[in-house]
Amino acid sequence: MDTTRNITIIKRRKVVMEGHHGGAWKVAYADFVTAMMAFFLLMWLLSATDQTTREGLADFFSPTIPIHQINGGGDGPFEGMGMFGAGTDFVAPKPEPGKSEARGANDDARLAEIQKALAATSGDAARADPLLRHIATRITDEGLIIDIFDVPGSPLFDARGAKPNPILDELLAMIGRVIARARNPVAVTGHLAPGDAMGEDGLPGFGQPVDPWRLSAERAQAARMLLTGAGVTEARLARVAGKADRAPATDLPDDPRNRRIEVTLLRRFDDARR
Repeated sequence: MDTTRNITIIKRRKVVMEGHHGGAWKVAYADFVTAMMAFFLLMWLLSATDQTTREGLADFFSPTIPIHQINGGGDGPFEGMGMFGAGTDFVAPKPEPGKSEARGANDDARLAEIQKALAATSGDAARADPLLRHIATRITDEGLIIDIFDVPGSPLFDARGAKPNPILDELLAMIGRVIARARNPVAVTGHLAPGDAMGEDGLPGFGQPVDPWRLSAERAQAARMLLTGAGVTEARLARVAGKADRAPATDLPDDPRNRRIEVTLLRRFDDARR
């Protein structure tokens, strides 16, 4: 019996699939293009905005007073985006006794920071323009004075009354959130324009003229309540007063800036309480 067998040898060619080459550069190129698009968009935004808005943006990312935005869900200029939230308080450091000049310089610096925060509105200057038309600030020997006044077509209160209009609610909510981070005592003063106590055509309204002293004081009290609602504590309120029409802002009787609320951050830090 023939025991030999035919042995068949099968040779299979092993094919090794090589990896795809040349794709890594596409990822790097995409990253580069994205970065360049972001850069040119930033440059365009900087060229399209004014100096005030740029300073506001700078303060937002590197604030002089600690801030962060809180989404409250509102739809007003500052109802949905709170300017100042929880975080490190803006605390006035106590000066050493006997260094009154250094104390005065520190006071000026702190008040200037608050003044800048009001002007820049934490990067929302463009949205706050309708509000900022109502505000003027100045630093005096007494402290930082924030004048909130009527503009044509946008009064702060009902005519010859002490009921705040919505614009004043928004203004004092914004200002209150700013000054709530400081420790300065606060003074609130109401002012009227000459003739506010009279009716149309210079005649007493409704048979009797309005008492300008009482009206200006009632408006100051209404402003006080709005400020405390925005976070300014009652303990910080040094005075609330009405000056009728005795201290006009301008010499023009019909100037709406004479009809105003004056909020002053006083310089006395030592006896102020949060």
